[in-house]
Order: sequence, then C-alpha cells, then structure tokens
Amino acid sequence: MRLPYLTLICLLPLAVYAEEPWGKVDLQTARPLHEKSCISCHVRMYGGDGSKMYTRDGRMLSDRLELLQRVATCNARVSAGWFPDEEAAVAAWLNQQYYHFAR
Repeated sequence: MRLPYLTLICLLPLAVYAEEPWGKVDLQTARPLHEKSCISCHVRMYGGDGSKMYTRDGRMLSDRLELLQRVATCNARVSAGWFPDEEAAVAAWLNQQYYHFAR
C-alpha cells in the first residue's frame, strides 16, 4: 500500500514540467474557427462584436484548463464539429487575446 503513495509523491514535482493544457497548437487556425463558430452566438448574447463575453466583469473562468473546457463545451453546444486540436488552438488564441492566464 505504501508503494503507490511513494510513487505519487515522487511524480508530483514533474507536474511543474507539464505542457499547457492545450499542448502545442497552431494559432493561425484559431481565429477563423472562432469567427465562423463563436462570434454570432456571442453577439446574440452580449451585442456589439461579442467580445464582451471575454471581458465582462464576473466572468467565470479562472485558469487555462477551465478555458479549454469551456471551448470544448461550446464546440459541442453549437455543433461546430471541431477536433480536439482545433478546440485547443481556439483556447490558446483566446488566452493570448483576452484572458492572459499565466501558467
């Protein structure tokens, strides 16, 4: 029983070296995906250009993993049909443009 705990304790420092939650992505693909599948819904919800979705007070996201999960949820909700690498690219792009979550 002690071996699994010892193994876990030894592996914990490696978590510092883990990749971003979205891994390596191609940011060039993100903006067109966002424009095609996200903006119209955000405009309906918040008006204007829809960017208030990301800049409003009281936004519910607090880190990169939550951002990736939200993008995946929206992908499913609007049936965008994105693959996981596309979801990851959009999450990374949104972080770069709006959220600026640190590691």
